[in-house]
Amino acid sequence: METVVLITVIILMIGVAMRWIHVLNARDEARIESYRFTDPLPRPPGLPDDTGRRDHHTDADR
Repeated sequence: METVVLITVIILMIGVAMRWIHVLNARDEARIESYRFTDPLPRPPGLPDDTGRRDHHTDADR
């Protein structure tokens, strides 16, 4: 009987922790969305249009 109670308490605590993490993530996302970021800096002359890292890999087919 004690084992069943212990397992139930552990499962409930995991559920509470999952809910708390979800609430904190939602609050942080709302804070980030409401923050007004500045315009991106202009691209220096002479750089290609896309400087992404994926374009530079030669073995990307793996």
